[in-house]
Amino acid sequence: MLKEAKKALRITVDNFDSEIMDLMRAGAKDLEVAGVMLPGTIRYTVGTAGAVNDCSTLKDPLVMRAVITYAAMMFGNPPNYDRLRDSYDLQKVQLMHAGSYTDYGGDGR
Repeated sequence: MLKEAKKALRITVDNFDSEIMDLMRAGAKDLEVAGVMLPGTIRYTVGTAGAVNDCSTLKDPLVMRAVITYAAMMFGNPPNYDRLRDSYDLQKVQLMHAGSYTDYGGDGR
């Protein structure tokens, strides 16, 4: 997923890989805190040996896009921050209200 994020950020060098991964983990955690289940991610508790949520297991395209949008919004000082924030917020709300992305039950209506 790092490759997709770097492409979205238009970055070709590897110097920022660690920062981008941190931002993607933060974006995934932000979605999780909002009640969005992350299909395909590793569920772990703090202190679990060997469990690292590196976002590499994310496969769902909507969740991946939200995480990448979050990273783009938080990386550096983007001139389109407000547009990215609005886009991320909308993506997060849509995921929060879709029954298949939460454990609230229902069909998202």
